[in-house]
Amino acid sequence: MIIVILNNQKTSLLWGDKRYHTWNHHLRKVHGQKICKIPLDGGFTCPNRNGEVAVGGCTFCSARGSGDFAGYRRDDLVKQFASGKKMMQEKWPHAKYLGYFQAFSNTYAPVEELRDKYEAILEQEDVIGLSIATRPDCLPDDVVEYLAELNERTYLWVELGLQTIHEHTSDLINRGHDSQCFIDGVAKLRKHGIRTCAHIIHGLPGEKPDEMLETVQACANMDIQGIKIHLLHLLRNTPMVKQYEAGLLKFLDKNTYVNLVCDSLEMLPPDVIIHRITGDGPPEIMMGPMWSTKKWEVLNAIDREMARRGSWQGKYAKARNQKEINKTA
Repeated sequence: MIIVILNNQKTSLLWGDKRYHTWNHHLRKVHGQKICKIPLDGGFTCPNRNGEVAVGGCTFCSARGSGDFAGYRRDDLVKQFASGKKMMQEKWPHAKYLGYFQAFSNTYAPVEELRDKYEAILEQEDVIGLSIATRPDCLPDDVVEYLAELNERTYLWVELGLQTIHEHTSDLINRGHDSQCFIDGVAKLRKHGIRTCAHIIHGLPGEKPDEMLETVQACANMDIQGIKIHLLHLLRNTPMVKQYEAGLLKFLDKNTYVNLVCDSLEMLPPDVIIHRITGDGPPEIMMGPMWSTKKWEVLNAIDREMARRGSWQGKYAKARNQKEINKTA
């Protein structure tokens, strides 16, 4: 238990040994046990890859649609899930599972196709729900209605890619949608009470730390229930390699990133669940920053810096009222 000073009084944080609201803490609190995510490749693509809104995809995105740790699309979904479950059982033999549709945009298909693929995973033993990663421009009404139906009968998260609130950066990385599209996408999901997790990236080309934190504050102002904070990492054979070679991209150093994450946590309301605070790619295609491959060193450095500051998630949150912040801390 961590004790902090809040409103001149000693207060214990409610997140165990962490100073922020971790994904693992949330899952154990809600489900009473260890929950593992099994990453899957559902065979989808993205509208900024196939020419609907752009071609080439996001400049940072790998050939596997940021699903480099997912199963292989040559295998059917049930086989992918079984393989992932077998690996997880070696470490957590009594865990339950979330099917994680990770690669590409996982609502970018006719609703009948989505239904077949999602339901195939929900039918698997020990599955308690789904986490579906997608783009805000891939939420037509019939898909949202189906997601609302799912939300009534299973534990559902929709992970929605924002990356940055700044339009000039979105254009530079070929997102193919603007920030208003993301805001509208969140509203569509929240109208039906669907848990929504925003994806953002620190270290995008040309962005300064203040701009990165403006994206965090924009997320704090929205009705999101979770957030993933990624470190930009450069992968071989992605369009961003050309931007790097042209001098448009400089890697964040570890200390700068750690401080950015701590600043971000302080800005985010304490009820927002922190799904991730770092990220890397497969070592064989990573071009940098290589310090990010030592995940636990990064996480431990964040913990140490939060402790050094005597800080916690939501310490400087502005988006929600202080009574709620105090209650959650």
